[in-house]
Parts: sequence; C-alpha cells; structure tokens
Amino acid sequence: MEPDAVGSVDRVEHGSDTAVRYDFSANCNPRIPDGTRDVYRAAFERARSYPGGYDAFRRAAAAFVGCAPQQVIPTAGGMAAIRLTIETTVTASSSVLVPTPSFGEYAREVHLQDATPVFVPFEELLTSDPGDHALVVVPTPNNPTGGLPGRDELLAFVDRCRSAGTVVLVDEAFLGFTDQSSLAGTPGVVVARSLTKLFGLPGLRMGYAVATGGMNEQLHNAVEPWAMGVPSAAVGAHCLAASEFVTRTRERVRRERKRLTEALSVRFEVAPSRAPFLLVDVGDDPGPDSIRRSLRAAGIAVRDGTTFRGLDTHIRIAVRTSEENTRLIDALLDV
Repeated sequence: MEPDAVGSVDRVEHGSDTAVRYDFSANCNPRIPDGTRDVYRAAFERARSYPGGYDAFRRAAAAFVGCAPQQVIPTAGGMAAIRLTIETTVTASSSVLVPTPSFGEYAREVHLQDATPVFVPFEELLTSDPGDHALVVVPTPNNPTGGLPGRDELLAFVDRCRSAGTVVLVDEAFLGFTDQSSLAGTPGVVVARSLTKLFGLPGLRMGYAVATGGMNEQLHNAVEPWAMGVPSAAVGAHCLAASEFVTRTRERVRRERKRLTEALSVRFEVAPSRAPFLLVDVGDDPGPDSIRRSLRAAGIAVRDGTTFRGLDTHIRIAVRTSEENTRLIDALLDV
C-alpha cells in the first residue's frame, strides 16, 4: 500500500443496517448452519492460544471449492483476500481492469496502491484486452447486477490473460449461492472467497484466497500472521461442511428471487440475477432517495444503488426469507 495514496482515497460506508427490523441492504444469508453456536462456544478455550496452521479449515475449504488444501490461504473475510491479492500484484505504475458497475472496494484498493483502475462495463469485461494490465478483477456473480458469465467463457478469458501475463482475481463471494463450480486451482487465477454471505456470519470475518504456483507462494509469504481467529477457523470449517444447508439455501434463493422479480417487475425494471440480490431501477418518480426513506419508515432498509458507479435511479435488495420478501414486495409496490 502506498502511504501517499491513503489520504486521497474516499470510503463509501456499507454493510449491515441494525437500526431497522428488516435489513435488505446487506446480502447475507438470514440463516446459519445448525450447530454453529456450539462450535463457536467450544472454540473459546482454544482461543486462549495463538492459531495454529488452520489445517482443518484448509481441508474444508479445499473440499468445498475443489482444490488442494495447500492452495488455500485463510484470511479475515473475502475482502482481506482481495486486498492481499492487489497488494502483492499491483504497483504504483500498474493499471487494473475493473468492471462497472461493481463492488466499489475493487477500485478503492487499486487507488490505495496509487495504481490506476481502468473501468470496463461488466458485460464487456471478458471481451476486453487484458494486455498491459497487471490484474483483472472478475466478480462471479457481479455485485450489484447479479450477472454471472458461464464457466467456459471465464476459462477462455483466463487463457487470454495468462498469455498476456495478467493475473486474474476472481471474486467468488456469491458463487456459493449458485451451482456453478469454482475456478479455484486454475493457473493464473487468484480466487477470493467469503463465508460472510452464504453462511450469514459477517461479524466473524471468515474468508480465503486460492492460488497456484508462484502466486500461491507470494500470497503465503505476504499474508499477515494469525490472519483468522481460532473461533472463526472452527466455525468456518463447520460451515463449509454443511452441504445440506447450502443446498437448501440455493433452492430458497432461486425460488424467492424468482418471486421477487415477478412481483416487482409489474412496476419496476429488475435486472436478471444469479445472485442473492436484485438490482432494481425505480426510475425518477419518486426516485430512489424517496423510496428508501419510505421503506425505512416501514422498518425496511435497502442498499442505495446510486453509490455504484454509473447508477443513478437504482436500489439493491437482498433475497431473504419468504415472509420478509412478502413484506418488501408489499411496501415497495405501495410507495
């Protein structure tokens, strides 16, 4: 990170909104795997010692994404994996291909390196020329649009990046909500994974990077010591083994996302999504600010879509439980 760049980089606050009853602003699972609390409590005594080698967590993560355990680098959430990759790949003279609209922290991390983000519409990212760029960021699915390129299309782009000597950072924070397989273990790719979203535990900061070859060695050397706490590693290993929970979550998200899309499309433009959220264009009348205020008065928080580059009439809503989604539908169609 470049010290001279830190003071010039702005921050957009985002995350959970605990001041309302129904929080649709954060894309976290409203449910957690059975037994998680017991695992957390049992890890307390072990938390009185420094973390060890994270062997159980690495094995669980590797089994979940289909890679070798030694390719897994535990981190304090997916965001830490993203930062670690950018810090070890990007210099002040570098440029990085960044999709838009997308997660604002990508460009922010590039700016913190005093490097240059080159913005490309998400739909055009995989047809872009990766040459002369140190890194390309590919979110799968993309936040906030929910778009997800097919695996073959992604692998073809990775081949082009590998030929150009460009590292591909694939952010799979939301991929676990889909049936599409991970790119973990693919040469030339660093995968960043988060347990925050799928397992509904953002406060525990559980995540990991996956890389091969020299990039794997580089990330292992650069990652901070004890990057994940003992309770987080124990809970993470437990959650990653909860296959039935993941299956039920995927089914619920598909069903409820379809219901939300059909209901809200009567009045608004809803972007097709493969993610546990929907991008909704609410138009100028009454506009996103007015709609967010009205929803908040009803105890509902949604994400301000205008904080994403290129969006000015949008909100983003999470896909939650059936009861909560019904409340949101009723409130949105009533404003």
